[in-house]
Amino acid sequence: MSHPLPPSFRHLAWSNVAAQSAEQIGLAAAPMIAVLALGAGTGETGLLVAMQALPFLLLSFPAGVLADRMPRRTLMTAAEILRALALLTLPVLAMFGMLSVPVLAVLGFAAATGTVVFSVAAPALVPSLVPREMLARANGTLELARSLAFAAGPALAGALVGWAGASQTFMLAAALSMLAALLLIRVPETSRPSLPKRHFWRDLKEGAGFAWMHPLLRPILLTAVAWNLAWFVLQAAYVPYAAHVLGLTASGIGTSLATYGIGMVVGALLAPRLIARLAFGAAIIVGPLVSVAAAFTMAATLWMPSGILAGLSFFLFGAGPILWTISQTTLRQTVTPVALLGRVSALVMTATAGVRPVGAAIGAAVGIAYGPEACILIAALGFVVQLLVIMTSAVPKLTTLPDPVADPLPANS
Repeated sequence: MSHPLPPSFRHLAWSNVAAQSAEQIGLAAAPMIAVLALGAGTGETGLLVAMQALPFLLLSFPAGVLADRMPRRTLMTAAEILRALALLTLPVLAMFGMLSVPVLAVLGFAAATGTVVFSVAAPALVPSLVPREMLARANGTLELARSLAFAAGPALAGALVGWAGASQTFMLAAALSMLAALLLIRVPETSRPSLPKRHFWRDLKEGAGFAWMHPLLRPILLTAVAWNLAWFVLQAAYVPYAAHVLGLTASGIGTSLATYGIGMVVGALLAPRLIARLAFGAAIIVGPLVSVAAAFTMAATLWMPSGILAGLSFFLFGAGPILWTISQTTLRQTVTPVALLGRVSALVMTATAGVRPVGAAIGAAVGIAYGPEACILIAALGFVVQLLVIMTSAVPKLTTLPDPVADPLPANS
């Protein structure tokens, strides 16, 4: 019989539920408000979405440095309060008729900053709250919360905007963010060795150098980069492909995309049992393997146009990589010294966020030149590459988690 996760972690987990829900409601509601209330066009909504995504690229690594320099619980709490204030500013401005798409974009940037800090600091905080043998379960619990928020958040935001209006929707998101901050107060902040005062860029270099030189972390990083490139090539082409090649209506396109969130939830629910039964290296490569199967399923629609096949593809894309996320996060937490956890987590987020616009640009360029069908094939090739990267590394050979790494003594500045 498995032991329950410690109460201190459960407070973090419930805080994560509230924070992820606030994020997804805010992300989904902002473009709806821009279009329905402010009359925004495609260019303006594109600017809004870009501003919401920009903190992941610009702020992930600085947030990682801060997470290694200052108390992580304090940093996360401050970020959630910032997000709540940004979300509460929106209904106040709307009340005075001062809301515009540029203002919505700036406040969206501020709100997304809270997401970046929480996402970087939480994995670095988990090893201090749970025993090593419970890391996979703890990470699975956090991923389940993210999956549920990802699946339900957009639908809930749409219903709230239509039923209660924009102001009430953002006030709910702000309330959830404040709840996340309050729950964090009950999470203990364990003591860590004080780090010497050093230059910011030296801290960045130390974290990046450790991840790049580590024989297990480098293939994890490269696999994540290749996966995100392929995924955003597919994302850039899918809607026109579904409409013009598969013949799907707007409702059919939405339904096929929704299966991604369903897959995430199913994968998060099954992950703890699968990880417990598989060798650790095998559990990590399940995600890349299932991603290739998902890509080939989508490619099959080139010869057998079918919304059902497309939906199955997105379901597999949601279910398989969840196992990857849980397993590689557990590996990263184990082999990385506690003093570097924030920066190493941030490097993974920065690298993956940085290649997303590149993948989207590749998809747009190929789609314009050769049509969306070519994008489907190029994306499939990209998913094969990410599988080859991880399969040719030392990671699949792991039968169990490696021994944890002790923190090095702080170097002199």
